[in-house]
Amino acid sequence: MPHKSLESLHPEAKKRRNVMYSRWAKFWIVVGIWVFAGLLLTLELYFNYRVETSYIDLIDLAITNFGRVLVWALLAPFILRLREKVPLSAGRWMGGLAFHLAASFAVMAIYYLGRVFSIWLLWDKAATDFWAFTLANFYGRNLIDIAYYWGVLAFGYSLEIYRRYKSEELKAAQLEARLIETELQALRQQMHPHFLFNTMNTIAVLVREGRNDEAVKLLARLSSLLRMSLDNTGVPEVTLRQEMDFLEKYLEIQKARFSDRLAVTIDIAPEAWEARIPNLILQPLVENAIMHGIAPKAGPGRVTVRGRVSDARLRLEVSDDGPGLAGGAGRTKEGIGLSNTRERIAKIYGANGHFSLRSEPGRGACAQILIPLRT
Repeated sequence: MPHKSLESLHPEAKKRRNVMYSRWAKFWIVVGIWVFAGLLLTLELYFNYRVETSYIDLIDLAITNFGRVLVWALLAPFILRLREKVPLSAGRWMGGLAFHLAASFAVMAIYYLGRVFSIWLLWDKAATDFWAFTLANFYGRNLIDIAYYWGVLAFGYSLEIYRRYKSEELKAAQLEARLIETELQALRQQMHPHFLFNTMNTIAVLVREGRNDEAVKLLARLSSLLRMSLDNTGVPEVTLRQEMDFLEKYLEIQKARFSDRLAVTIDIAPEAWEARIPNLILQPLVENAIMHGIAPKAGPGRVTVRGRVSDARLRLEVSDDGPGLAGGAGRTKEGIGLSNTRERIAKIYGANGHFSLRSEPGRGACAQILIPLRT
């Protein structure tokens, strides 16, 4: 028996591994941000001191400033938690701003006192009084700790805004998907009543004429078509091959209705069969070709379905050799099915999708869909 990897035995393993990688990636990004802050502060002080003296111990300066950054990195979760408990907008902004101004000053003062106390305790304890030493060593640069505090607050709010943006983006995508699915369901419901009525009427005619075998065969085709329609409920995309399987069963029923008056040509390029397209996108076009191209003709007619791939785009065409649309191919002449198709293409693909309808009097009509190729 061939060896199977852990991921093949447990499909969730890959998902857990991706989550773990994502957490580590976030961790190293945060570490990188703090390292960059420490490096920036160290270099800034180094070049400032070089103006005053010719020699500066860069290593000693780096240890001091990276230690300072490390303390703030450890304080960051506490500050972010404080931001959640007391947002800046608390108390109509005045309360929140005042609280965090006081908190930033208090954190800066506590950190400064702790740092000065450690220096005084190790080196200058006998030389001077602690408070005198503290006041003597306080200078404006210590206020950068307040900037660190507000920088952490800004990071927290930026992260919150980003999360809200992604959440709204996800909600919009889900809403769009539900809208497309609702329109697809409406399209199915629109197709079923009149299609079922026409098919059942054809079956009744066959029974009256004593062609019972043909009636049973037509019932079986109708049952198969409806089963495929139910199986694909809620599926937004299918392959062109799946769509053509459905369409061929639909056309078999229409051929039984129109007898020798309806001929169908299917011309799909080999590379187009596995392309993904919106579910039930071709049926309204074929139905429109039959209703307006074949039904009005006194003699036989032909419907042609083509599929081609060119420049990473899929081109689908449904044409007929009927009398053409009265008044040309203006949108005012489009029925519900064609308008629905045009809107679905626009909503799914935006500017990357295109739907057109051409018609020439006496030479038929051609509906064309142009969408990005996805397999």
